Amino acid sequence: MATAIPKISLSSSRDIPFNRLVLSQSNVRRVKSGLSIEELARDIERRGLLQSLNVRPVLDDASVETGTYEVPAGGRRFRALELLVRQKKLAKTAPVPCVVREAGSAILAEDDSLAENVQRVALHPLDQFRAFRDMLEKGMSEEEIAAAFFVAPTVVKQRLRLMTVSDKLLEIYEQDGMKLEQLMAFSISDDHARQEQVWEIVAQSHNREPYVIRRMLTEKTVRASDARARFVGLEAYIVAGGHVMRDLFEADDGGWLQDPAILDRLVMEKLHAAAEDIRAEGWKWVETALSFPWGHTRQFAEIDGTEMPLSDEETARLEALHTEQEAIEAEYAQADEYPDEMDARLGEIEQAILVLEERPLTFDPADMARAGAFVSIASDGTLQVERGFVLPEDMPTEPEESDDAGSADQYDRSVYERQDYDSAGQGYHEGEGDGISPDVEPEEEDGIKPLPDRLLTELTAWRTLALRDAFASNPHIALTELLHTLVRDVCWQTSGADCLEAYVREIALPVHSPDMPGSLPAHALRQRNEGWKHDLPEDENALWLWIDGLDDASRMALLAHCLSFGVNALYERMPAYGAVSQRSVTERLKRADRLASALSLDLVEAGWQPTVENYLGRVTKARILQAVREARGDEAADRIVHLKKPDMAREAERLLEGSGWLPEALRTVGLTDQAQVETVTASEGVEAIAAE
Repeated sequence: MATAIPKISLSSSRDIPFNRLVLSQSNVRRVKSGLSIEELARDIERRGLLQSLNVRPVLDDASVETGTYEVPAGGRRFRALELLVRQKKLAKTAPVPCVVREAGSAILAEDDSLAENVQRVALHPLDQFRAFRDMLEKGMSEEEIAAAFFVAPTVVKQRLRLMTVSDKLLEIYEQDGMKLEQLMAFSISDDHARQEQVWEIVAQSHNREPYVIRRMLTEKTVRASDARARFVGLEAYIVAGGHVMRDLFEADDGGWLQDPAILDRLVMEKLHAAAEDIRAEGWKWVETALSFPWGHTRQFAEIDGTEMPLSDEETARLEALHTEQEAIEAEYAQADEYPDEMDARLGEIEQAILVLEERPLTFDPADMARAGAFVSIASDGTLQVERGFVLPEDMPTEPEESDDAGSADQYDRSVYERQDYDSAGQGYHEGEGDGISPDVEPEEEDGIKPLPDRLLTELTAWRTLALRDAFASNPHIALTELLHTLVRDVCWQTSGADCLEAYVREIALPVHSPDMPGSLPAHALRQRNEGWKHDLPEDENALWLWIDGLDDASRMALLAHCLSFGVNALYERMPAYGAVSQRSVTERLKRADRLASALSLDLVEAGWQPTVENYLGRVTKARILQAVREARGDEAADRIVHLKKPDMAREAERLLEGSGWLPEALRTVGLTDQAQVETVTASEGVEAIAAE
């Protein structure tokens, strides 16, 4: 005989006047979080009470109902109604829908309060997106939706951004086939076919991290922070029909430009227009490129320009700025630091003074008729114009010079002419006969192969530039190195290669990576050189007296600056029977190491970081994995070991960003080792936290 299933009885519900309700001490919610009482009150005022209160009769000492009811579940709603009563927006006797638990129930009041809060299920993000979408389609604006649910408009925009994701991927997410973070990564693109293609690829890989999805969707785009984009301007790019891809869920630094062809066309049009304006000034020639290689003006002579004098208005403005600067510095002379607003104002004053003091140059029209200018884009996206350079064959000849004397100074353009700029103007390639072997990667076997000669030369060119900057900033070390070299030559009569060419001849750096001309050391050296050139007297006969009149600090700084151009820390592959032996190059590098240690040279602080272009795409997979392992640990290296080399290099670039890792050729003994230990320890800690 079947057993009858017992039937349950639900608690009755009825309206109870608000003044008959009191808050129960059995309510388990004590900590205020989330939606405030004021916001909930405004919501009830707008749409009414959507959920009843759970109440129980209050009994007297004789266990008789008093006509008052306590509220153990729904305390926040009760407080919101109480606020509306105080604000005269709700009558004290207004009926409140309540579910009434019978007196003496076996279920504790705390049990009801806890169940109401614990057993609720948060709305699925996809349901929230669909609700927002439906409300948007029915006429509500994003701001109205945000106000209705007391969330920031950004939250609504983020949820509605999911409208750009393929329905197929939304269905996969709904069935728990991917995580919300992965779905949000797909929203940066509105190309459904590409989205689905990327998912098919990552779904077959163990690495489905959102950054991988974003990278694959943006690999053919240009960052808005790119110098080209900043040069043209996003507005001009958009007006020309370009599209910008934005990520509402992550910091995207302005987004990605989806139409590189449009961007490049606008860049070249703006560059050529600027070049025509420069040519109209009267120059014989103007060359344009996105960027020129480091030292591209080395083989050119320069004509002298005259600084434009300050106008009366500019002079008065400069004096006022100096007066204000001195007043602020005097007022806070005893303070440990400036207040934020004063610090910001000092920065504005210094920038304004710099603009006024860096005077534009005027040139003699006769000189301009035989000289030219280089027009390019600076690393910050501004137009960079270098005026007043003359080919040696265009320089006027001195009649008293003999043919033999002149032949010694003939312009050797062989190196410059061999530089073949690529289509983007970012780099160049050496031609045949330059003595540098092609960068051909050998077949990978077990172990780590030596770095290609050209790559090693590029890396040491970077290091030489940074070493020069550090050398020029430390006159004491500069003088010590100079004296050491001179004593060896004069007193000991010791021959051999030195890392300081003390006579001083500028050491050219014709082979380098494309990122070097815009680097921090390059900028510092250019600024320092321009500063000294600005201060030098125009009359060569007055130069000695000018130097003689400098204070000791200025003389030492000038000495260090001049000597820095002779610093040579370059690796070079020498021919077997050349004038300089490979052993001499090795000795040079050892002395460069000593100089780097004395200067505490840190290439990370100098701005070098490994990229596909300057290192990772140029070495074997074994070296890529070695770099990631040293910087981020074995686990990070194991995550990319299965990738093909191009993908491995791109992923390694992301992993190594900010790690402080350097190739061995760029490390300073005693400085880098400790940094590597600290970096690996920190990265392991971050990964452990992320795993939790």
